[in-house]
Amino acid sequence: MKTESPLSVIQANGKANGYDPGLSKEELLHCYRTMLLVRAFDDTALKLQRSGRIGFSIPNKGIEATQVGAASALKKTDWLFPSYRDFGMALYHGVRAADMMNNMFGNAADSARGRQMPVHFSFTDPIHFFSISSPIGTHLPQAVGAAHAFKLRGESHVALVSFGDGGTSSLGFHSGMNFAAVWKSPVVFLCQNNGYAISCPIEEQTASDGFAIKAQAYGMPGVVVDGNDLLAVRKATMEAVERARKGGGPTLIEAKTFRMGGHSTSDDPSRYVPKELVAEWEKKDPVQRFEKFLQAKGIWTEKVRAELEASCKEEITAAVREAEATGQPPLETIFSDVYAELPPHLRRQGTEAFELARRKGDAAAGDGAFPL
Repeated sequence: MKTESPLSVIQANGKANGYDPGLSKEELLHCYRTMLLVRAFDDTALKLQRSGRIGFSIPNKGIEATQVGAASALKKTDWLFPSYRDFGMALYHGVRAADMMNNMFGNAADSARGRQMPVHFSFTDPIHFFSISSPIGTHLPQAVGAAHAFKLRGESHVALVSFGDGGTSSLGFHSGMNFAAVWKSPVVFLCQNNGYAISCPIEEQTASDGFAIKAQAYGMPGVVVDGNDLLAVRKATMEAVERARKGGGPTLIEAKTFRMGGHSTSDDPSRYVPKELVAEWEKKDPVQRFEKFLQAKGIWTEKVRAELEASCKEEITAAVREAEATGQPPLETIFSDVYAELPPHLRRQGTEAFELARRKGDAAAGDGAFPL
């Protein structure tokens, strides 16, 4: 059975194909600026990694429309269970770029106190942004569990869980989809089909015709959408969110897109991605496509782009300066972040750890002052 053609809204001439996204001029420009902000963050993170100032980053170029389009369909009270390629979801909902940079540097202001890899963000304000985890697919059943809890409590929240095409081969994908359908959990599964799971192309990932079709086996709707069309992703996600909020259960959305870069800063995509394929997708740049839509509505010019790009670069530069100026997590946090009341044997070990740090000349040891 062949899957349907991808849902598309923005036409070649920039017109929205009769669809009204219900967004004001300010909201449309916020979507646009968020995509530019992701690119500025990406560009800076790559330079920081290459210069040895941070250890790792994940490129987002090419996926911005999927991220921002999906995020725009959620309320602040909803929950996001993101993959590590979802910078735009956090930035769209008002997470400070500086707070994301704190994680990139693993400093004392990082919500994980430097105990997570870079790009593994976690925020509770201004939106519930569940902690990103490296193991593939583990966050899918977690999203379903949270969504089921919303239902048991009589809450109207929805969980959106985002993952790559490689994530569909994980145990978490299958168990999460199954439980969500059986329980009719208010969760939206967003598969970012970006062509490759690191170096593994989709034709070596699955024998089925795409990924949305897999929804049929679990008893839920499956939707294929043009992932480079921000409004199409918003439309599909809005419909899935509304269905979930009304008790209709989960939906699987497959957003067809392409990452125009490596899997991570540790990857060389030129070794496995044909140049012709990259050139083909560069013509489908999601930022340029949204610009055509904004231009058709009379709210975009080259000057608008230049001004917004400059403000985005300024914001990211300020974020880097703030993060670099913040010290490392003090030694005492290995205890204070875990226990409200420290057991006596760990208090003793902590005192010994501080004493050792002092003898070694570690200025970040906390001067031996035990916090608890």
